[in-house]
Amino acid sequence: MLPANGTTVAAEDLQARFVHAADANADMTIDASQVENVGQAMLQLLVAARAHAQAEGLHFAINAPSEAFLARVAACRLGEPLGLEMEKEREQ
Repeated sequence: MLPANGTTVAAEDLQARFVHAADANADMTIDASQVENVGQAMLQLLVAARAHAQAEGLHFAINAPSEAFLARVAACRLGEPLGLEMEKEREQ
């Protein structure tokens, strides 16, 4: 589960969990339902984790993204790299 405030410090903790999952060749399912604010470091980490999962043939999904998460992803035009369908991105 992503934290409510996806700061750089929170990204460091998440990075350790992603590295562990990658080392174990485990699928990654991310719950983004509680996100109120997500920073650039967290977004970069999520993009990298998804790219790794795709390269290894593993499942990666972001489930139940909050409106705040979706708005930030759309503003950064990261819907496609994160595997999310973004209505706002298609309108731009």
